[in-house]
Amino acid sequence: MFHSYAAIGDSFTEGVGDELPDGSVRGWADLVAMGLARAAREPIVYANLAIRGRKLGPIVEEQLEAAIALRPEVISFNGGGNDMLRPRMPEERVAERFRSAVHRIRDEGIHVLMLSGANPTEHLPLGTVFDARGARLTAKLVDLASLDGVTFVDNFNDRGLRDIRYWSADKLHLNSLGHARVASNVLTAIGVPVPPEWGVEEVAAAPPGPRSRNTAAYYREFVLPWIGRRLTGRSSGDGRTAKRATLEPVEP
Repeated sequence: MFHSYAAIGDSFTEGVGDELPDGSVRGWADLVAMGLARAAREPIVYANLAIRGRKLGPIVEEQLEAAIALRPEVISFNGGGNDMLRPRMPEERVAERFRSAVHRIRDEGIHVLMLSGANPTEHLPLGTVFDARGARLTAKLVDLASLDGVTFVDNFNDRGLRDIRYWSADKLHLNSLGHARVASNVLTAIGVPVPPEWGVEEVAAAPPGPRSRNTAAYYREFVLPWIGRRLTGRSSGDGRTAKRATLEPVEP
């Protein structure tokens, strides 16, 4: 049972897609912190340093040491999703950087929650290309799961999570249902009960959603702006800072 938790990563970990009424985002990592506090029956402390749009290199360079300096009992680590969406992905370099980061956390005596990201590729243009990259990267890293002090949560190969019901309108980010399912996967992996009011089991038992179709409106609203940012070297995370840069209490 962990009483201090820090999360690093990109939009997946920041919580994009699980928007709250005030415009902020929640996401699976926040839900995991809530689940830990509920199981502990007392406050725990939690930080989230993830920033949307970050490739693996900046996650490691900007967030890893900052998270370690907080001295939490556990750090969740995910990255590489934005690397996979680029025209070229240096797979070996990405895998080695990921591997080095996991060992760096372990060397500090901090438990590693190593996550693969959820797989949106059944709904995206060129999805088969990105799916193959993600499968290869996951396969290159799965041996880390056997190390002491590492818990691997394989969302990429959670087939049910690919259902369109778990995805936002952009089909790239999880919605609130998807984030709840990932949080459920994480809590289950570390032996913490999943709050029944999240309704994860009920959603999973319901019929699957309709087959996804990419309309001209979808390309105008989501794909073309994404391409525009790539061509101009911009990122959705430009100018953003961590939403929770220090360990702060989370009530049960």
